[in-house]
Amino acid sequence: MTAFWAEPDFDAHECVQLVHDRASGLTAIIAIHSTHCGPAAGGTRFWHYADPAGAMRDALRLSRGMSYKNAMAGLPMGGGKAVILADAKGTKTPAMLAAFGDAVEGLGGRYVTAEDVGISEADMVAVAQRTAHVSGLPVAGEGSAGGDPGPFTAMGIFLGIKAAVRHKLGKDSLAGVHVALQGTGSVGGGVARLLAKDGAKLTLADIDHARAAALAAELGASAVQSDAIMSVACDVFSPNALGAILDDEGIARLDCAVVAGGANNQLARAEHGAQLAARGILYAPDYVINAGGIISVAVEYLARRAGEPADINDVRKRIAQIPGRLESIWATSDATGTSSDVVADRMAQALIGRG
Repeated sequence: MTAFWAEPDFDAHECVQLVHDRASGLTAIIAIHSTHCGPAAGGTRFWHYADPAGAMRDALRLSRGMSYKNAMAGLPMGGGKAVILADAKGTKTPAMLAAFGDAVEGLGGRYVTAEDVGISEADMVAVAQRTAHVSGLPVAGEGSAGGDPGPFTAMGIFLGIKAAVRHKLGKDSLAGVHVALQGTGSVGGGVARLLAKDGAKLTLADIDHARAAALAAELGASAVQSDAIMSVACDVFSPNALGAILDDEGIARLDCAVVAGGANNQLARAEHGAQLAARGILYAPDYVINAGGIISVAVEYLARRAGEPADINDVRKRIAQIPGRLESIWATSDATGTSSDVVADRMAQALIGRG
């Protein structure tokens, strides 16, 4: 692995910190991309990487994505991300979580963490024993914001898909619209249930095929193997698993009019947004459509810091603005011939003072 500041995904990050705690066995990377809009907020990913370079790439790309996501969502937060490098067995201990909490605390509030892939609400409770700079903690009462961000992410994606169908297909209803959905975990499963309730036709896939098949049986959908989902003829392809799937090969396999889903960093490289546009496929920039979760945890964190209750209605109102942001991006894209990912990036860069 080369020096991280020479990596293609390094983007003038303010801080990239390697955390190694010998006693607990913790190895983690905390990347702060920008604090222009406020403390850098972004979840912690717990993942086994066969090559440590993959962990650094994720930390750099995901933290930049969080800067863009938070800015485009109108949140007074910057962008950051943490990656805990798991061993092949996925060993996670209280001592490791405590050491990670100490590392977050050592940044003095510049970074605020929350759940991401491989990290649970209970894990965040453990981290919160060592630092106050944590969100996504359990909440009491239906009127309080916070807790598991998955359902809020799913709601934003659902609303974004409806906006994409309206923009590209001219349909105000999802009834009969065929959505091929990749990933049926917390977020993807939530999106699938919302789509099914609105009458969409669903084809589901997950690396855990049994999970996809079970959800398909529940919703009256069909399930295919994970390596077949990108080739399904459909109206909307919705990626809700891991990123970088929209590469040369992946885009060539698509048979859809819209790509709209919650996976982070869906485009493998910068030129892939233009490839989608050249094929006439409408793309919903991932960090705009999937902002529901960070909206929830940011509202929770800011309210707690201010000693005020976190109002779930504020979260819902902010999530309801996601379709309008997408429409603005697509309108500019249509008018200028610039791919939607580039339009969104330019808007976000201006908001964080890098335009």
